[in-house]
Amino acid sequence: MQSRGDRRKLVVGNWKMNGTRAANDRLLQAILSGWRPLQHVDAAICPPFVYLPQLAETLASSPLIVGAQSLNPRANGAFTGEISGEMLSDCGCHYVIVGHNERRRMQSESDLYVAEQFLAAQESGLTPILCVGESEQAREAGNALDAIGQQLRVVIEAAGLEAFSRAVVAYEPIWAVGTGKTATPEQAQEVHTFIRGQFGAQGNGLVILYGGSVKADNALSLFAEPDIDGALLGGASLNAEEFIAICQSAEQVATGMTQ
Repeated sequence: MQSRGDRRKLVVGNWKMNGTRAANDRLLQAILSGWRPLQHVDAAICPPFVYLPQLAETLASSPLIVGAQSLNPRANGAFTGEISGEMLSDCGCHYVIVGHNERRRMQSESDLYVAEQFLAAQESGLTPILCVGESEQAREAGNALDAIGQQLRVVIEAAGLEAFSRAVVAYEPIWAVGTGKTATPEQAQEVHTFIRGQFGAQGNGLVILYGGSVKADNALSLFAEPDIDGALLGGASLNAEEFIAICQSAEQVATGMTQ
């Protein structure tokens, strides 16, 4: 049985629809030049699809890991504009985000479709980062945990509990993503505890990230909570100093846990 100290922390930057080759190069060079070795934290960046080869090449000899923002669950075929898991693996990806609230809302991705993406990611050798989270309306109605539980159940029923030994879960309250609002550490911890509890003993080793306006000035307090194992970043990952500082905050908490 794994304890909190056995779980490596993870910080993932989701660049969303941002970047150019020149801007990416400047940002990556700024991150790499300011990087300090991390002993207990993994760090990944998920750029837009078209920039995956650029990041794979630039980060090849660095400790930073490349991930993608989504995938189509089909292996190949007449799906114009879509990207398969095999393609992502072929481009050097390790992680792929599935079920991000922006995809659920703007591309109408259902819980069942997210479950298919989760399975396809693992079949392609990728580690899925499964995003779950409640709307502001659900939070205000007291139904946050019910909404999150439903999102998890659909994937668990499709993939089984054992599959989560090769997966990451990210809790992103929809009302806190890109709004400047952040769940308090206590609010986030309550949900992370609930999520971990859905997996029984398997949950002890599950890495669960928090996402929702995480910044350098609040990362430390979030990471100090016992069930928060890192962060899924949006805007903060587009700033080298912020990204590095958040990774260092994770290392600081992890180092304290291992001493």
